Amino acid sequence: MKLARKFQKLFTAEALQSLWDHARRWRHPVDVRPLLDRLDRNAWAELRERFPHRPEAPRINRFVDTEHWIPVNVERAQDLWLDQSPPLRILDLGCGPGYFLYVCTQLGHSGVGVDIDEQPLFRETTALLGVRRVIARIEAQRSLPDFGEQFDLVTAHRICFQKTVRDAHGHWLEWEREDWEYFLNDVRTRMLRADGRLLLDFNPRADGCTFFTPELRAVLVRNGAQIFRSKALLAVDARQRAAFKPTN
Repeated sequence: MKLARKFQKLFTAEALQSLWDHARRWRHPVDVRPLLDRLDRNAWAELRERFPHRPEAPRINRFVDTEHWIPVNVERAQDLWLDQSPPLRILDLGCGPGYFLYVCTQLGHSGVGVDIDEQPLFRETTALLGVRRVIARIEAQRSLPDFGEQFDLVTAHRICFQKTVRDAHGHWLEWEREDWEYFLNDVRTRMLRADGRLLLDFNPRADGCTFFTPELRAVLVRNGAQIFRSKALLAVDARQRAAFKPTN
């Protein structure tokens, strides 16, 4: 019985999709080295001295490690076929250090990031990476800033903007159904072009084995999301199923 269960897990839809993604990356590799070589080595060395990546250092300092984060974000871009698509305009919500948009620009795309300005490290990494960043807080029941344009792709990786404040027990209070409905409608009606896509990528939850609460999953499914592991991909029209490979 245990062996049978193991074989069943090997042939789940998610496992097959994962195998397909690995095979596609192998067939269409992206050389990470030129993306690293284009960075100002002296400037990044100086930044690593001021924000050392050591066990006793602040956890945020791990984002100075370009050798780790650029390959991670190359894979994120490949998951959306950005290494094989025509130039797209991209809006990255919660852009953090800016690695994803940097990789996207190196693949021929362009875009803008949105984030708060509370981390001096991110202020410096986005500048060194040449990433345009708009300072704004993403809040429940409030529209995103007006960028004067719409985008082919809106992304949000390792989402945490849905966490508001901690309760008396130290647990995060998170957006409720109405907050997510408002956010999804705002992105779809104001931020995305007619054939645009929205990619939401979530952190593991406290139990370490789920990414979505049942309520959040229900909202995403009701809005036509294609869910794959930590990711939810949505089209402009909730009646349509978005594809990781762009149609244009």
